[in-house]
Amino acid sequence: MAAAGAGSGRVRRPGWMVVASKELAETLTSVRFAILVLLLVFAAAVPVYAASGAIRDAAEAASGEAALFLALFTIGADPVPSFVGLVAFIAPLLGIAFGFDAINGERAQGTLARLLSHPIYRDDLVNGKFVAGLAAIGIAVVGVMMIVAGVGIVRLGIIPSPGEVGRLVAWMALTILYIGVWLGVAMLASVLVARAATSALVAIGLWLALSLFGVLLAQIVAGVLDPGFNPADPEAALGHAQLEQFLSAVNPGSVYQQATLALLNPGVTAVVVPGFAQALQLSQQIPTELSLQQSLLIIWPHIVGLLLVMVACFVASYVVFLRQEVRA
Repeated sequence: MAAAGAGSGRVRRPGWMVVASKELAETLTSVRFAILVLLLVFAAAVPVYAASGAIRDAAEAASGEAALFLALFTIGADPVPSFVGLVAFIAPLLGIAFGFDAINGERAQGTLARLLSHPIYRDDLVNGKFVAGLAAIGIAVVGVMMIVAGVGIVRLGIIPSPGEVGRLVAWMALTILYIGVWLGVAMLASVLVARAATSALVAIGLWLALSLFGVLLAQIVAGVLDPGFNPADPEAALGHAQLEQFLSAVNPGSVYQQATLALLNPGVTAVVVPGFAQALQLSQQIPTELSLQQSLLIIWPHIVGLLLVMVACFVASYVVFLRQEVRA
């Protein structure tokens, strides 16, 4: 009886933790993860290497500037774009790659019904896969950032200050949240679409549409909603620009780029989308340098917006999957 009691007193891990640990172990040892990380390292290291060369060429003029190390990530060397610009474009592939076959992949392999026949519930499956995807994204982002920062230190020959390190850590957390949005989109596609290839095409198509044509789509929708505005009227032009700014805020890529600009550039005191409203607000700014806390206050709405989109996609995939029929 004592032995039985001791055996029965063993603490069992929750089901979602079992799924998450299994998925994370498989992800970190997969060829897919290695290829994506190498792609991200290459896409991130090349702009930093080029930008460090440009900064070293102008070392005398740049030596007195604050946050010089952060300039590695925000400036580009023609024709190479900036580090943050490439990351904003390529990083969503991590989220899509880890989520497009999360559910329909198990269904296609015939392992979904067998997995749920064990003491693993549907909510544990969804929660575990999402947590494993976020953990893999976090490991990839932190690893890539350490490599890129090392390249910048060697090339530039300076050590980042504690304030710059804090901004980089905050930016890494923001990047993980941004990629988590696309992880949620990909998981939702994997629940709604039966084939993994089709769900990947849906998620990638949405990513490309918003990344390449996000500003154009905002302008088109603004023109439909406000067709009779007069560009010669300053008030009408300002109202139309604010409408475009509101519509652009729906695009996670635009929100991420705006927040990145404020985090990695202490001199940014207002974050708006490009256009007439940005030119008006920048002309009214007083040159100053903000602390990390002040920059976080500026981008707090952006952080909340990205978090809400990620949670909404996850909840939608959660609810839809719980109502789906699972056949053996």
